[in-house]
Amino acid sequence: MRVSFIGSGNVATHLALALFNRGHVIDQIWSRDIEHAKLLANRVEAHPIDDLGQLYGNANIYIIAVSDDAIEDVARQLHMQNAIVMHTSGATPMDVLSTTSKRYGVLWSPQTFVRDVALDYSELPFCIEGNTLDTENSIAEFIGMISNHIFRTDFQQRQYLHLSAVFVNNFTDGLYAVAQRICREHDVPFEILNPLAVTTAKKLQWGDVRYQITGPATRNDKKTLSAHRHLLEDDPEALELYNRMTNLLLEVKNG
Repeated sequence: MRVSFIGSGNVATHLALALFNRGHVIDQIWSRDIEHAKLLANRVEAHPIDDLGQLYGNANIYIIAVSDDAIEDVARQLHMQNAIVMHTSGATPMDVLSTTSKRYGVLWSPQTFVRDVALDYSELPFCIEGNTLDTENSIAEFIGMISNHIFRTDFQQRQYLHLSAVFVNNFTDGLYAVAQRICREHDVPFEILNPLAVTTAKKLQWGDVRYQITGPATRNDKKTLSAHRHLLEDDPEALELYNRMTNLLLEVKNG
């Protein structure tokens, strides 16, 4: 399969490398910054470009992996006839690609992609959608070469999944950052908490999370809660966050 990428960021890098390592030909890598395009193109033996008018037009699949706000602008410039054109956004409707080709769709993974952090792609979930059943089947067959976890989702389902992913990943990262700062400020090794973070993530596999919530809030340990608040007296933002999260845990646990 011949594949070209519109974009050279984290998502494009992971997908291009995964496909290249499984024998697909990566034709071209486009980026507004030609140096960024070259960095990825050199890794997958592709041709870097910074002008969409330079696309060869002979790839079987074009993957748009740019920021959500840039997808429509890119789509307006693409006219690929019968090639499959896909974007990789969880929050953008498929139909923004309706003028790009007779065959278009979505290839989105609810995963956090960091450029140089390796992933087991065979375990990576992919949500797909196609403008026709034939196109969707072709997308499933294509991505099935690197992953065993393929889910057919419409735009509304994908939107809610994307929203949930923000809670699972981005908001959690924010909480980790606060905890890391607290440890750093008080000369405590944050890595001591690594096993706890891993176990907490595993709870998602153990059933309804509501019934696995532990800690002082759910036990109504008033002395401990008061002591925590006292430690945060000089950090009003963290204290407000602590109070809100404590109330949230109580609501979830009792709801």
